[in-house]
Amino acid sequence: MTITIPTPTMTDAATAEVRTAARALAQALAETPPFKAFEEAGGMLDNDLPAQQAIAAYQARQQSLQMMLQLNAVSPEERAELNRLHQAMLAEPGVVAYLQAQDNLVILCRAAADLLSERIGLNFAAACRSGCCG
Repeated sequence: MTITIPTPTMTDAATAEVRTAARALAQALAETPPFKAFEEAGGMLDNDLPAQQAIAAYQARQQSLQMMLQLNAVSPEERAELNRLHQAMLAEPGVVAYLQAQDNLVILCRAAADLLSERIGLNFAAACRSGCCG
């Protein structure tokens, strides 16, 4: 993977140093229990037929109602069906495990971003956003 750092003021040496540090951070994160658990949960979810069926059923119904949802024109019965499918998906043990692992990884990444922000004296997450509004 190539990391592009579009800034004309950085020297080649500085850019190389940033890339090396980014690779080291990525490697360190990849070795953490939350990251490993997330990868494992994702692999298990991929092979969990009942969970995949529940996800597919929810996504298919959501997609079929997409325009009506945007217009807030879904009937109460359709909304109830969509909610039922959503709850059924969220009740699948594989989905529960995946979402928990994802939450734990997000907590880790936020802590890493906070530490990085503290060390560089700049809100790292905010500095990485594109555009003016986030």
